[in-house]
Amino acid sequence: MTSTVDAAPATAAAVAACGATVWLTGLPSAGKTTIALALAERLRAEGRRVEILDGDEIRTFLSAGLGFTPEDRDTNIQRIGFVAELLASHGVTVLAPVIAPYAASRAAVAARHAEQGTPYLEVHVATPVEVCSVRDVKGLYAKQAAGQLSGLTGVDDPYEAPTAPDLRIEAHTQPVADSAAALHALLTERGLA
Repeated sequence: MTSTVDAAPATAAAVAACGATVWLTGLPSAGKTTIALALAERLRAEGRRVEILDGDEIRTFLSAGLGFTPEDRDTNIQRIGFVAELLASHGVTVLAPVIAPYAASRAAVAARHAEQGTPYLEVHVATPVEVCSVRDVKGLYAKQAAGQLSGLTGVDDPYEAPTAPDLRIEAHTQPVADSAAALHALLTERGLA
């Protein structure tokens, strides 16, 4: 099967310029995926190519078999970071709502993007653990409190919050639409939307 292309192919630099990775990090039930879904809808309505690399889906399909040791968590983050950079370097806006609890893992993903010249934004969805435990979207906090789960990020496993994210969203203080709008404004300011 062949196709006709009317315009000259874009240069690699031009393609990379329109893609980016937006890494949304935060505690379980912070609102990362909800914000990503709202932003994706808006970006798609504007004609952007968008992919969401949801942490739970990646664990099911790409990182099946990995546990929750620090080493396995780092491996999972590096896999997501690799896929995100690959897609973003081809003009896709990648939204990665992933806990990514360790600063070193996130820094390695950011470094990979920098080495490839691919835009990368780190967004901290800074919902306090007290609010997350009430939301408890997946029942993780309840299981941890009942002794059925250990190693819950932010409770009995560390979460190293970003010290200088590109954007900090306090999702518990505003509607989802406002959180998504703040992130859209950042993308626009950086020439990525």
